Amino acid sequence: MTAPTSAGTGRRRGTSSRTRGNIGIGIATLWLSLIVLLPLAALVFVSVAAGPEAFWSAVSAPAAVYTLRLTFVVSAVVALINVVMGTLVAWVLVRDDFPGKGIVNAVIDLPFALPTIVASIVLLALYGPDSPIGIQLNATAPGLVIALAFATLPFVVRAVQPVLIELDKEVEEAALSLGASRWTTFTRIIVPTLIPSILSGAGLAFARALGEYGSIVLIGGNIPYQTQVASQYIQQQIEIDRPEAAAAVSVVLLLIAFIVLITLRIIGSVVSGRQEANR
Repeated sequence: MTAPTSAGTGRRRGTSSRTRGNIGIGIATLWLSLIVLLPLAALVFVSVAAGPEAFWSAVSAPAAVYTLRLTFVVSAVVALINVVMGTLVAWVLVRDDFPGKGIVNAVIDLPFALPTIVASIVLLALYGPDSPIGIQLNATAPGLVIALAFATLPFVVRAVQPVLIELDKEVEEAALSLGASRWTTFTRIIVPTLIPSILSGAGLAFARALGEYGSIVLIGGNIPYQTQVASQYIQQQIEIDRPEAAAAVSVVLLLIAFIVLITLRIIGSVVSGRQEANR
C-alpha cells in the first residue's frame, strides 16, 4: 500500500509543479505582450497603414536616410568606444584597489539613475559656446559621441565585471609561470573568455544609442543633414503631423537594433561553444 501512495503523491507533486510552471509562463507571456509585443505591433501597423509605397517613401526620403546613417555610424562608434573603455574600467574595478573605489563603482550606474537631459545640460555647459575649457563641441558629431558615450557607459562595464570576478586566476598564474607575458596572457586567455560578455554589453550600448534622445537633445543641435539623429527626426515628423513617417523610421530603427543584437548574441554563443569544446 505504501508504494502506490508514494507514486500517487509523486504524480500529484509533478502535476502541481507543471501547473505552477504553466501559470508562471502564462503570466510572463501576458506581461510581455502588454508591455512589449502589443506596442510594437501597433507601431508596425501605423507605419504601414498608408500602404507599402508610403512606408518606403518615408524611410527612403533623403532626410530620413541621412539621419538613419548618422545614427547608425555614431552608435557604432560609441559601441566600439564602450568595448575598449568599458572593459578597461571593469578591469580596474575588479583587479585594482584604490581610494574611492566604491564611489567610482557607484558612479558607473549614474546614467541609469540620472535623467539623461541633465547630462545634455551639463555637456552643453562644458562644451557649448561658452565652454570654460575652450572646447566647443555643440552641434557636432563628436558632441553626439560624447553624449551617447555617457548614456551607454554602464552596459559593457556591468556585463564584463561579473565575468572578471568569476575568472579563474590560476589559469593566468599558470600561463605566467610558463613564461607568457602579461600581454599574451591577457590577449590569449582573458579576452577570449570575456568576448561573449563584451559583445552582449556592446550590443546593448549600440541599441541604447540608436534610440537615445535626452542626452543629445541640447548638445546635439538637431541640425538636419548635420547632427539630427533618428530620435530627433522622429519627433520632428510627429510635430509636423506625419505620424506614419515617424512610425516607419521607428520600425527601421527597431529592425537595425534587433538584427545587431541577434547577430552579436549568435557570435557570442559560437565563441562560448568553442571555448567549452576546447576545455
